[in-house]
Formats: sequence, C-alpha cells, structure tokens
Amino acid sequence: MEGQRQQPIRYGGTQAGDRPLGRSIKRGLLNTCPNCGTGKLFRAFLKPVDRCAVCGEALHHQQADDLPPYLVIFVVGHVLLGGYMMTDLIFPLSMWLHLAIWAPLSLLTALATIQPIKGGVIGLQWALRMHGFGGEDDSADPGRGGPIA
Repeated sequence: MEGQRQQPIRYGGTQAGDRPLGRSIKRGLLNTCPNCGTGKLFRAFLKPVDRCAVCGEALHHQQADDLPPYLVIFVVGHVLLGGYMMTDLIFPLSMWLHLAIWAPLSLLTALATIQPIKGGVIGLQWALRMHGFGGEDDSADPGRGGPIA
C-alpha cells in the first residue's frame, strides 16, 4: 500500500477546463470574448453578443445587472473627487467654474469606462462559471425570483 499513490478525492464534480480569472477579466476589459480573446463582446454600446463570432462561446448567460454602474460610480467618483480637491487647493476657483469643469469630465469618464467595466464583469462571470456559464441551468434559482425546488 505504501508504494501506491492514491488519487486525491475531488468533491463537486470535475472542472470542464481551465478558465484563468485574470486573463478572463482582462479580455473582458478589452471588450473581447473571455474564451478566445479575439471575438467582439458587444454588438451595441452595452448590449453583449449572444455568441462569440469566432469561437461560438455562448455569452447570453451574462447577468451583469447593477455591478458595472456601481463600479463606475465608485471608481470615477473617487478619482474625480481627488482631482477636484487637489485642483481646489492649487487653484481656488468659483463653484460655477468647478461645476463647468468637473460635471462634463465626470460624464465623459463614466461613459468611457462603463463598457470596459461591464466587459470585465462578464469575463469574471465566465471565469467563475456563474449564471449558466458552467453548463448548468440557473433559471430555477430561488434567490432571483425563480421557483423553489
């Protein structure tokens, strides 16, 4: 028995392939398919494709919901607030001038970052096999209003 090595017991079934988390999020941030990295992730500004045109990976499972806007508000708010405070210390401007500078800047920054952040969230869900990306059906999830099994 000492000469034989026993295989470790794996609970939860076998994984169907490696999905590196960092690579998947990076590909999503670049608005490409998290599986192959070459197909387009979005067909419209914030509307993801149903299937990757290159590798055929099904992407209609994604449920990014409110996480991308929350992350945009969090990141843009902290970065622009720091910029506003540093600018106000160096150049004391009137409130109207600050409003004229920072309101358009915050709007443009939010619009520029929402699509890559949503792509990163889709890449995260794909890598972690969430919301149907693992091959199982999530339609009967009681936490999302589905029937209780």
